[in-house]
Formats: sequence, structure tokens, C-alpha cells
Amino acid sequence: MLDPYGGLMSSISPSKTPFPHRQGNLYQLQYYSFWYENGTAAAEKRMSWVRGLYKEMEPYVSKNPRAVYVNYRDLDLGTNELDGNVTSYEKARVWGEKYFKGNFKRLAAVKAMVDPDDFFKNEQSIPPLPAAKI
Repeated sequence: MLDPYGGLMSSISPSKTPFPHRQGNLYQLQYYSFWYENGTAAAEKRMSWVRGLYKEMEPYVSKNPRAVYVNYRDLDLGTNELDGNVTSYEKARVWGEKYFKGNFKRLAAVKAMVDPDDFFKNEQSIPPLPAAKI
């Protein structure tokens, strides 16, 4: 799937909203595959194809970090790991900065204020920023 970017969208500062991928991005790509066969082998074949396409596109996409769109969640980038009962901020940075760039730390600081016990979480939810990092 190819979503066009640019135009007025590019005039919004990356730090104005959580979504930072406006300036300098012409398109958002989403790689996916559908299949109707049952079983693990069919799923692995299709996922291998998508991962291969993702790798082939590497020279042509954003870098440091490779930008990704949060509403196209990609668990191959990484998932949350718990530090005690709370999601590890350091481990979540691996995928979090790809979704939110410099906004990730700011979003984690907000999460620390409104949900310090990390009650609301999923595989790639924003973790609360540890007090030592604020």
C-alpha cells in the first residue's frame, strides 16, 4: 500500500504532534500479504515474502531510524519486555523511536504521569519513562 505524503502536511513541525513523519517523506509504504491456505507453513511462506520485500526496500527508505507508521503496527520491530511489572523504556526505544522519533521520550514522560503503573499496555504500547530519565 502506498500512501502519499507532502503538501501542507509537511509544514507541521515533527514535535507538534506525536506523529513526526511529515517533512521529507513523499510516501508511506505498507507491506502485507493475504493468503487462504491453512497451516504454519503457508503463514511462514507469506511472512518470509513480506520480510524479503522489506529488506529489498532498505536502500530506498528513511534511515536512522527507519521510520514506521504506528497504525501499521509491526511486531517484527520488537515488542515490550517487562522490567518488574512495568514495560522497559530502554527496550521499547528500539521500536518506539521508529514510530515517534524524538517524540518517544516526551510521550513516555506523559505516560509516566497518567499511567505510572503501566496498566494500559500492549505489545508495543508506550512505556512510562523512569523518573531517573525525566
